[in-house]
Amino acid sequence: MTESDPCQREREEMVEFQVRARGVRDQRVLAAMRRVPRHLFVPKGLERAAYEDRPLPIGKDQTISQPYIVAVMTEQLELTPHDRVLEVGTGSGYQAALLADLAGTVISVERLQDLADSARENLARAGIAGVRVIVGDGTKGYPPEAPYDAIVVTAASPDVPQPLIDQLAEGGRLVAPIGARDCQSLIKLVKRGGRVEEIPLGGVCFVPLIGQFGWREEGSL
Repeated sequence: MTESDPCQREREEMVEFQVRARGVRDQRVLAAMRRVPRHLFVPKGLERAAYEDRPLPIGKDQTISQPYIVAVMTEQLELTPHDRVLEVGTGSGYQAALLADLAGTVISVERLQDLADSARENLARAGIAGVRVIVGDGTKGYPPEAPYDAIVVTAASPDVPQPLIDQLAEGGRLVAPIGARDCQSLIKLVKRGGRVEEIPLGGVCFVPLIGQFGWREEGSL
């Protein structure tokens, strides 16, 4: 703990006991999670809970995922410093901040204007550059910057939206939760030779991905 970084110890403990101890081994991901101040990406009043092993509400029925899940998804993207990354669902901006620490270009699409504005403020306050937050339907991806070396989807849809697969570069990796609204499977897609290989990563529970190629507001396809 230091005057300039009062949550350094909490971050170190989060990485050691919630992330590394549960199998995340990518040293770049662990280092990024030690650097990025997660407490700046939660609503006021929840800062003391920022490093706990659980998701937290961020408003608009959305959440910031628990640190372990964020770490697993980030590790599975296998990012390099020159990668172009698309994030679907900006939320509070925390995942985008980690992506910016690990990759070259980060485009993050958020459906809700209020969350997008808040995420931009959080990223600026944390001193994170390299993230472009776009307001729009993330299930459509963001064609102007495609193709992407990696795509991460931070909300759940019945299936991976086809536009996202189309915007994935050759050799690209996509990580997303798919399944029912209340319980899903986390999967990884790798595009090779124009085809995608699917790798299961385990069970998860995410908020629904709303959009043309996801869920509708009322809960029907």
